[in-house]
Amino acid sequence: MAKSQKSQKSSQSFWTNFVLIFICAMWMIPILGILITSFRPSEEIFRNGWWNVFPHKEDLEIDRYTFPEGVNLDGPITYGGRTATFQEWQRGVQLEDGAKGTWYGNKRTRTIIITGNEWVGFATNLTLKNYKDVLTGKTISYKNAQGQTITRTGNNLSGAFLNSLAVTIPGTIIPILIAAFAAFGFAWLEFPGRNLVFTIIVALLVVPLQIALVPILRDYVKLQLNGTFLGIWLAHTGFGLPLATYLLFNYISTIPRELLESAYIDGASNFTIFTNLILPLSVPALASFAIFQFLWLWNDYLVALVFLGEKNQTVTIAVAQLVGEKGQDWHLMTAAAFVSMILPLVVFLSLQRYFVRGLMAGSVKG
Repeated sequence: MAKSQKSQKSSQSFWTNFVLIFICAMWMIPILGILITSFRPSEEIFRNGWWNVFPHKEDLEIDRYTFPEGVNLDGPITYGGRTATFQEWQRGVQLEDGAKGTWYGNKRTRTIIITGNEWVGFATNLTLKNYKDVLTGKTISYKNAQGQTITRTGNNLSGAFLNSLAVTIPGTIIPILIAAFAAFGFAWLEFPGRNLVFTIIVALLVVPLQIALVPILRDYVKLQLNGTFLGIWLAHTGFGLPLATYLLFNYISTIPRELLESAYIDGASNFTIFTNLILPLSVPALASFAIFQFLWLWNDYLVALVFLGEKNQTVTIAVAQLVGEKGQDWHLMTAAAFVSMILPLVVFLSLQRYFVRGLMAGSVKG
């Protein structure tokens, strides 16, 4: 019986790990594809898939044969022990020696390309040109699948990247500080209307931010805050405060009361307790909300478009414009996509150890 239960647990553990590995692989494959494509030359991106950077078999040109002028190409054409029509040579004909013969261009070229299916190693022609073209905003040129040179005006994604940082960093820090003060007050201080005010703040979590955009925009126009970073900082602070206050309240309220009472006995003020005890002990909850807020602000498109516009465009606005203007230029799109996602990935992976601890804050008491 014990052996059967052990075998059952082992089987469940195996399938659980298998499903988790499968989900992680499905999540990583497109990221890996974007990363590899962003470093490939433009003509190769148009010609084949990103997986061709790994060792694989490919038809490589071995030789070319040009028929003399005296050979009639209007009838069956013989080469390499095979006789076929011009249309069949255009599609490709298997030769006696195992190679493949394919007609190059039209009849006037009088040329057949001989290719063989051979192993190709790892690609060594990766380049940073795609990132340079996307970030600089200068005039760029590249080759398409046919080898033609295309010239376009680049997109200044580096400026949009800095604008996103200017929006995201203050928009994350400001609501965290205000919410931490508020959560400490709701959790440990007694004042009239505390429960009512806290209930109102929690109720604001269900209010969609979209319904507040137009009224706030009208006020910003009157106050001349529209299109400024101060305006979008205030907007994101207001939109993020309810969740931040609720999340931090759940965590701060679980701190042992004896710890704060001993600090009060030693003569510590509320501000000293908050800065020296509450903030250091609340790092998991602070980091958890920082992840939520940072990712939301970095990936935000609607609020940034309404309150900043295209004058101070963020990464999301710049990438959206890139899709509309150069949606067919995959080498630029993949480089821009990876530039936009690299910082959120770094932030999440750096703070993920606090993530679960912050989410579980206040869930178990006693």
